[in-house]
Amino acid sequence: MSAIQKPALLVTGAGGKLGRRVVELLLEANAGKVIATTRSPEKLADLTAKGVDVRHADFDDAASLEAAFRGADRLLLISTDATGKPGQRLGQHRNAVAAAKMAGVKHVVYTSAPSPYPTPEGSIIDDHFWTEEALFGSGLDWTILRNNIYADMILVGLPHAIATGQLFMATGTGGRNYVTREDCAHTAAAALAKTTGRRVLDVNGPAPVTQAELAALASELTGRSVVHIGVSPEDMRKGLLGAGLPPSMANALVMFDVDASEGRHALTAPTVNALTGREPTSMRDFLVANRAALLPG
Repeated sequence: MSAIQKPALLVTGAGGKLGRRVVELLLEANAGKVIATTRSPEKLADLTAKGVDVRHADFDDAASLEAAFRGADRLLLISTDATGKPGQRLGQHRNAVAAAKMAGVKHVVYTSAPSPYPTPEGSIIDDHFWTEEALFGSGLDWTILRNNIYADMILVGLPHAIATGQLFMATGTGGRNYVTREDCAHTAAAALAKTTGRRVLDVNGPAPVTQAELAALASELTGRSVVHIGVSPEDMRKGLLGAGLPPSMANALVMFDVDASEGRHALTAPTVNALTGREPTSMRDFLVANRAALLPG
């Protein structure tokens, strides 16, 4: 099949880490025409030089999205980072779904979260739930990728836990099936290129890991004693706010911990291998590969 016969593949949020990596993988696979949208096209000049059709898209402007999506057969909708103002991100996602339909897109792949559900007030997980609902009612074909928590996020807080010897979390004994951003990128690229129909797929690592197990693994790999200390959600929130995190981020992290304590993150599905032919990266292998980042400077 020639490149002309292949569908035009569009990646939103191509200026972000996940979006850029998906574009790179599509180029490596010679998947066909690749379109990338971003708020700052000038920052993707290197992709333009490689033949990517880079377009400006403002998710707060539905008209700009429809124009940016024109000519795309299949679209990867990467959830936006507008989490500071309640309702903004959901509005952006709804704009994108409506624009995709108006632009003639045939299939939308959406990066969601594990076990989304509605909440009384706006929240990150609430945004995902209602974005999925928007896709369900769109009349389009879609693939929903419910990405578990990134293993990469561990590198933000675990070094401090290693330095102090204490890993404070409100997950209780609940496990998380962490998945690497790299595995999510390969899965999203594969889904964008080939999934059909309407599918909801969990994207995760090979097995759930509790925080106690994570602390033990950190101890083993660094030679420093690390102990998991369970705290209440409210104490976790106070600690995060005291560390300088904005309320929206602190609330999101606490909600993630509560969800894990209730078993919502302990999901295991074969999606990564089924779509990519790659086995997902284990937590041990990820930490070994990033051992240098675990030890304080």
